[in-house]
Parts: sequence; C-alpha cells; structure tokens
Amino acid sequence: MEVNLTPHPQAKLDRLVAETGRSADEFVQDAMAGYVDELLDLRASLDSRYDEITSGKVKPVSGDEVMARLRAKTRWTG
Repeated sequence: MEVNLTPHPQAKLDRLVAETGRSADEFVQDAMAGYVDELLDLRASLDSRYDEITSGKVKPVSGDEVMARLRAKTRWTG
C-alpha cells in the first residue's frame, strides 16, 4: 500500500523519523492501528446503544431536552 501525505503532515512525519530513528512505515502502521481500533470501539458502542434503544431498554432523549438539562446543571445557584 502506498500512502501519499500532504506537505504539512509529511514534514511532521519526516521530523519524527529524523528525531527518533524509527521508520515512516512504523509510524504510519501505529497510527492506522490506533485509528482502526478507535473506529471498531466506536462502532461497537453505537451498535450496543442502538440495540438498547430498539429493545426499549433505554429511552431516547431529544437534543432539546439534553440542552435543557445541561443548562439547568450549569445555572449559577449561588
């Protein structure tokens, strides 16, 4: 696989390679592994939440209600 980076990330990667002695391939492999792990975790979390909602185990809350709750929690009570 070939990865083409724009100049700014490429310069950062080149600097890391020079400073650490690790190869660019190692950094790209590590970055991709971490990114894919995060995506898999997020998907599992969303799938689980979806299952809870469709089964009726959890009641969805509207965005307006969430905002109202946050505002109520952050109101100054002093």
